[in-house]
Amino acid sequence: MEVNVFDRTHTTDKIISANAYNIVIGLTLIWGFTINWFMVMNITPESIASVNPIIFFVGYFASCFFGIYLFNKSDNPAVSFIGYNFVVVPFGLIINLVVSQYNPDIVQEAIRVTGLVTFVMMLLGSMYPAFFNKIIGGLTVALISVIIVELVMVFIFNTHHGILDWAVAIIFCGYIGYDWARANAIPKTYDNAIDSAAALYMDIINLFLRILRILGRR
Repeated sequence: MEVNVFDRTHTTDKIISANAYNIVIGLTLIWGFTINWFMVMNITPESIASVNPIIFFVGYFASCFFGIYLFNKSDNPAVSFIGYNFVVVPFGLIINLVVSQYNPDIVQEAIRVTGLVTFVMMLLGSMYPAFFNKIIGGLTVALISVIIVELVMVFIFNTHHGILDWAVAIIFCGYIGYDWARANAIPKTYDNAIDSAAALYMDIINLFLRILRILGRR
């Protein structure tokens, strides 16, 4: 069995330059965001909403977990890229449903804010990798706790508190810094660049969705 991508300390694959490594990460992220944009522009929210909820969510989680398994376990760039797309497409469906509820100006502002915050957190991740490695346990516990609270509030009390969106946004800011720090701590190969981009993609999209909700309530 292949070693999880972020546990790799050595490799027999070709090592590439830091610039090439960062370019591959950037291009992979752009590919995912472009696919999401294409889906939003060409798939109607009504067609997605018309799918049976059980079938939709089973398919969503199955696709995401299969994709995560592929890019985490494979050291083949092509296989990892396929896994990445198995994550990008179901995320795109959720993005489509969410952004359809907001004014385009708010969506654009959320994109700008997300981009700026992502840049800052990646910069901090480069400067203070040890700090993010120390707080990752707390981030994980906090995220699980917030998700449980959110589910209870929505399904039992039929309400949602804005503070939860702020909490999740802050947590994913930490995850971006952490994932960027560990992306730079593993061997710089094409496959690791794609795998790192996939982890960052999920962080960034989750941050974007929360920022969108925060701005939408303004």
